[in-house]
Amino acid sequence: MKNLLSEVLKHEVYPAMGCTEPVAVAFAAATAAKLLKGRTTAVLVKTDPGTYKNGLAVAIPNTSGQKGNLLAAAVGAVTRKPELGAELFKGLPSARLKEAAALVRSGRARVKVDYSKRGIYIAAEVRAGKEKALCVLEGSHNKVALLRHNGKTLIKTGTPGKQARPPYKQALKKAAFRDLFRAAEKATPEQLAYLKKGVEMNLAASRAGLKLKKVGYYVEDLIRKGYLKRDILSNAKLTSAAAADARMAGAPIPVMSSGESGNQGVVAVLVPWLVGKAFGVPEKRILKSIALSHLVNSYIKVFTGELAPICGCAVAAGVGASVAIVWQRSGPDLKKATLAVNTVISDIGGMICDGAKSGCALKVASSADSAIRAAWMACNGEGITDEEGFVGHTAEATIRNISRISSLGMEKVDGIILDIMSGKKP
Repeated sequence: MKNLLSEVLKHEVYPAMGCTEPVAVAFAAATAAKLLKGRTTAVLVKTDPGTYKNGLAVAIPNTSGQKGNLLAAAVGAVTRKPELGAELFKGLPSARLKEAAALVRSGRARVKVDYSKRGIYIAAEVRAGKEKALCVLEGSHNKVALLRHNGKTLIKTGTPGKQARPPYKQALKKAAFRDLFRAAEKATPEQLAYLKKGVEMNLAASRAGLKLKKVGYYVEDLIRKGYLKRDILSNAKLTSAAAADARMAGAPIPVMSSGESGNQGVVAVLVPWLVGKAFGVPEKRILKSIALSHLVNSYIKVFTGELAPICGCAVAAGVGASVAIVWQRSGPDLKKATLAVNTVISDIGGMICDGAKSGCALKVASSADSAIRAAWMACNGEGITDEEGFVGHTAEATIRNISRISSLGMEKVDGIILDIMSGKKP
């Protein structure tokens, strides 16, 4: 593919308000509901385990801290504004929120998990009296694979359950790290401007998050009181964690995502930016390194899947950020990039994903810390090699190894986590 970066930026790097999975649930419901004329009377959503897990306990923007896929589905079904995309919760009218809450209380809004599904799958059936519409998203948080109105098929792409990978993902899976280096180096002025917009957006989210007195705030509190030194490690941890704090608390402020994930966007964007600025790297080079960070994040997720049992902030965005820092200092050095990949994955590759919630900020902070440490070691020719553990001789081999562990070795993890999480609900 001639311009891999443009495809990744187009499909996986975009502004998003609130956690990705509830937004996607709301988008599916809104897309179906927009086909209906009367008032929404019911909505039923079925999702894959990963989407269900990620939306179970995370706050939704502009709802005064209310949480979950169930309310998200109802909001989408009554607002009927799919054109807002990943910013569907922006400016949510209080009247619509009340209508959605009433739908939930009446039991006419339901969300179920379909354990047979792998990868992103969201099917939203919305009713308005005798009318009904169905929207199915598959393979992406915003890709409509099936759309029906009163039994009539309006959109159908491929066979449900057997969605083909988009061409850019096929190209990513065939790529090597040297191809990602080349793609990042060729970033256009327009693409660099878009990447800078992402930096500004995520820094703004971080400033909002520091006001919440959560993870980022308390890292900064340790610095203020002299228990931690203000350095690049602590600054990257508190800045990125605070942005995740804002997202997971449902703050009505967007972040630039990466790999279709807001928290991964926080790590992939802010960590290379803060490190580059701290070390006096020219801004253009920093922005190109962020392009590389996005590419590596998306590359890894082609192998691990969009919603893996392991934390994407660790094994995808953290790795992308680390490779970006190495590229800032050492250029397209495959040996050093491999050391960075191996070291991050050896360090935090076993971090489990137990859904989106406030605790994700802790994982974001750990990913930032690991990414910087691994990059500095790699730039000095040090890191974990294939003589140790499950890492490989090349970056590509290590990524295939962690993918195998995630998809095969941890096959039952999502089900067990969901059992535990669902048991907490009244």
